[in-house]
Amino acid sequence: MAIVKRFALISRTRASWASERGAELIEFAIVLPLMLLIVMGIVDFGFMFQRYVVLTNAAMEGARVAVLPGYGDADVIARVQAYAADGGIPGTVNVDPQPTTVPAPGGATWPARVVTVTHDYGFNYVGPIAAIFGGGSRTVTLTARSTMRSQVSTSP
Repeated sequence: MAIVKRFALISRTRASWASERGAELIEFAIVLPLMLLIVMGIVDFGFMFQRYVVLTNAAMEGARVAVLPGYGDADVIARVQAYAADGGIPGTVNVDPQPTTVPAPGGATWPARVVTVTHDYGFNYVGPIAAIFGGGSRTVTLTARSTMRSQVSTSP
């Protein structure tokens, strides 16, 4: 009788080892860090894209000011930097307004201004988690460029 009880105990122990109870918890524990890494990467990319959109709009604002009569390069730089600061971009925004020409109908050209805005965006790709995999803080230079045709007076 003791042998039968011992055999039953051993078979129950082996059966519990072979059962799949708790497998979902172990699988979740394995997959969770990878999912967090992916989600945080998406969030970091979203912040970087938001800054790029602000820089693009700042370049358009600078080009708009650059083509109006009576405004100089200092006004363009001030407008771009103010727009970038209002858009939440900290730090330095480099502005380079340059004269150029754009094609007109009939093969002619119109005078224009191109405004190039650059910003060194330092982001910490998912922070401490990325440090485990050899990642960490990186710097990406975001560049936005806008070209507008100069506004000329049509008065006689």
